[in-house]
Amino acid sequence: MADTKVQAKKDFILTVGRRREARARVRLFEHIKPDMKWDTTEIKKNEMYVNGLPIAEYFGGDVARRLYTEPLRVAGAQNKYTFTIRVEGGGKSGQLDAAVLGIARALCKLDAKYRDPLKKKGFLTRDARIRERRKVGTGGKARRAKQSPKR
Repeated sequence: MADTKVQAKKDFILTVGRRREARARVRLFEHIKPDMKWDTTEIKKNEMYVNGLPIAEYFGGDVARRLYTEPLRVAGAQNKYTFTIRVEGGGKSGQLDAAVLGIARALCKLDAKYRDPLKKKGFLTRDARIRERRKVGTGGKARRAKQSPKR
């Protein structure tokens, strides 16, 4: 007997962005239903939320604001879509970079016309630099050599 499981159509586009130890799961919503909630936060149209907070609260400052709005500006998609982002791991800087990559990937998945401008500006390139692992015999660090005895 064949399993006829029908996949329900999702109301969002899901992408993942990564940077060092940080991971960001980004959901892009084209249309928001009335009274839509994410955890305890009520989602408003054309807003961005990170871990249940407005993105300006989670990533404070003008530099961070410029970074997470830049993919939208380059694609010409400001105030068109709603994003919910779940970040975990790493620090704030790595989480921000992961979120920016996830936003850019979500825009490309939504519409292929966004790909060229985002690719030219480097938003679709994953920064692969990660922490170097600790090596055996180095006294606790990756590259430090143990001090040899003098006598």
